[in-house]
Formats: sequence, C-alpha cells, structure tokens
Amino acid sequence: MNYDGQSRVFAAILPAAGREFAGNERENGLEVRAVNRQSPSNRAREVQVTGAAEVRCPADRVSVRVSVGSSKESVNDVTNSVSRRLDYILQAVRQHGVSDKDTSVRRFLHREAEQYHLEAEVVVTFSDFEKMERVCSVLLEKLDQSVCVGPPEFYHSAESLSLMRRRACVSAVENAQQKACEVSELLGQTLGPPLLVREEETKEWRDEDEEGGGYQGAAPLLHLPRTPTIIGSSRMSVSFSLRDKSRKKP
Repeated sequence: MNYDGQSRVFAAILPAAGREFAGNERENGLEVRAVNRQSPSNRAREVQVTGAAEVRCPADRVSVRVSVGSSKESVNDVTNSVSRRLDYILQAVRQHGVSDKDTSVRRFLHREAEQYHLEAEVVVTFSDFEKMERVCSVLLEKLDQSVCVGPPEFYHSAESLSLMRRRACVSAVENAQQKACEVSELLGQTLGPPLLVREEETKEWRDEDEEGGGYQGAAPLLHLPRTPTIIGSSRMSVSFSLRDKSRKKP
C-alpha cells in the first residue's frame, strides 16, 4: 500500500508542568502530532495559536464532627447515657437522607479513679451544605449543651478536581480554536484540521481573596465558615492547517 503524499497521526504521552497544589501533583499531558509525509515544498500552511482558560471549583464536600460524653460510677450507666444521645444523633442524620456510608462512629471508654468516662464521636460527610446546616441546628436545639457540634470542614472530592482539570483543558482548546478561526478569516483563509495539540502549562491554587460571607462593601462575618475555592488553569498550544477559501475540499 502506498502512503506517499499522505499524513499519519501519532499520539505521545508527555510530562505536563507540575501543579502548585496537592503536593506538587503531576499528571501527563497529551500531544497529538500530524506527521506530514509530503516533501517540504508541498507542506501545507499552518497557524499556531495558544489558548488559556481558568475554571473555579468550589468545595463540594463538608464534614462535621459531633461528640458526646459522660462520666458515671458504673459502665452500664455511662454506656446508657451516651447511647441514648448517640442514637438520637444517628437517627437525625438518617432522617435527613444521609447514608450510613457517609457516617462513622468512634467510642472510647476509660476509667479514672472511681469514675468511668465514655466519649463518642460521629463524623458525618455531606454533599448538600444546606442539609448540613439543618442537621447541626436540630442537634443543637434538641441536645443543647449535652452535645458538641464542631465547625464544618469543607474540602474537594477527587471527582470535582478531575472535572475542573478537564474543563480547563477543553476550554483552553476552544479558546485557541476561536482565535485561530478569527486569524484565518482575517487572512482570507479557511481553517483546516488541527495538526498539533499540546498542553503547555497547568496550575492550581486556592482563592485566598474570598470573604467568609456578607454583602459586597459590608464587614465580613468572622464566624461564618468559608467555602474554599480552587482555581485551575490550562494553557494549550494548537496548530491548524490553512486552506485557500477558493480551494475545493477533496
């Protein structure tokens, strides 16, 4: 079979630039290159552009620690005291639609002098922040000082970070393609297929400028938990072939 005068496409995995987040995490970049088998004099004209994009990714998970404790002279008494409140906490969590796999329970029983001390901790993970607020309010209202509800801890799931990286990459390529289209129109050319797509740089950083709450111009609410946001950026280099508008497509 004769391949003279045709192009073949090869793909290679290349190291991407190191990220500034999560312990200098590194991922692979994908370079797609069209290798032209024509002679140098017959090489098609091309335009090379870069496109950049930033994608914001708010935290999509939050965990809350709820603890109860008691001190009694007998193991049965201290166990019953803590178990009643622990059962109420778990029931309230289930009633708000939180699955058991998102709930963990730890207990610690120890003795000091003539007293038995039992401490229990429930860690609940939410993907619905409003649901987390309702659960905390119910526990504080019903159990009052017999329960300790810790501050919410927001974080990003691996799925949300992966989606952010893909969106930044795709958006950067789209911006590069739009730029190349405008350049080709300006030059009176028609944009052909891509010849090279290369990821030049990726970065991730936390948005440190966000306030904890309140309206713009108002004093920040110091005790309102902040929802952290991570920003991911990508810069892509793309080369496209150019064709004369008068040239008919093969």
